[in-house]
Amino acid sequence: MDLVVGYQIGHAIILVHWLLTVWGCMNVLFPVSYAWGNFTVLAVGIWAIVQRDSLDAIMMFLTGLLLTVLTDIIHIAVYYPLHGYLIGAKRFGVGMAIFSLLLKPGSCYFVYRMYRERGGEYIFNIDLESSSDSHFAYND
Repeated sequence: MDLVVGYQIGHAIILVHWLLTVWGCMNVLFPVSYAWGNFTVLAVGIWAIVQRDSLDAIMMFLTGLLLTVLTDIIHIAVYYPLHGYLIGAKRFGVGMAIFSLLLKPGSCYFVYRMYRERGGEYIFNIDLESSSDSHFAYND
């Protein structure tokens, strides 16, 4: 995937998820945390698109997308109304929230590809030896 294509895919991901989140927030079923979580991740996504050379920005966007998959599942599971209660705008809003949730794994894949293009590693390893505790260790 070319950098220009990745840049355009980043724009498309932000635009689609922004629109679906706005439509998902049209109903009064979900709490404000649904909107705050998704819009915050989209703001980080804008930062990741603007700073093309930043691995931190794209990694934070990927992590945020993965976390919103989990929080969206929780929001939909907890606040989904009983059958027969969904009418009109509420049905539409819940449907768009579910559609956004279904698209997020694909978005995560493309954001991960963008991360790899920027020089990120395949494996996310945490180096425990370079932690702050090892800097204070006494060496003979």
